[in-house]
Amino acid sequence: MIKEFKDFIAKGNVMDMAVGIIIGAAFTAIVTSLVGDLINPVIALFTGGIDFSGWFYVLGEESFASIEAATEAGVPVFAVGKFVMAVMNFTIVAFVVFLLVKMVNRIKDAAEKEAETPPEVPKGPSELDVLLEIRDALKRSD
Repeated sequence: MIKEFKDFIAKGNVMDMAVGIIIGAAFTAIVTSLVGDLINPVIALFTGGIDFSGWFYVLGEESFASIEAATEAGVPVFAVGKFVMAVMNFTIVAFVVFLLVKMVNRIKDAAEKEAETPPEVPKGPSELDVLLEIRDALKRSD
């Protein structure tokens, strides 16, 4: 069973997947910062100061100044802003992954095209040149 586990771990796909997960986790922090720190303030500028991360509705009669206060009070909260940020994060990540896949496919296509192109065979003498050589050789041997 240990040998089987070693074989499984040693496969290239498992290692590629592990690297992808680690990079994905690091990339998520970057995207979260991009959305929260750069995109949301720009959107808030155009929407009159609306901060999406603090956009929420309390499901009840009470009123709270922030989503944290409502959550601490144990009141059910409809957190619209967090959902909007999650959708924006997903959209950015999906677009970047699309660009990466597009770039990798372009590189693969170029490599396949290069592999498909047969190497040029150096041209030898034409059929006429060979026949003329044979004729000349026959003339000399007479």
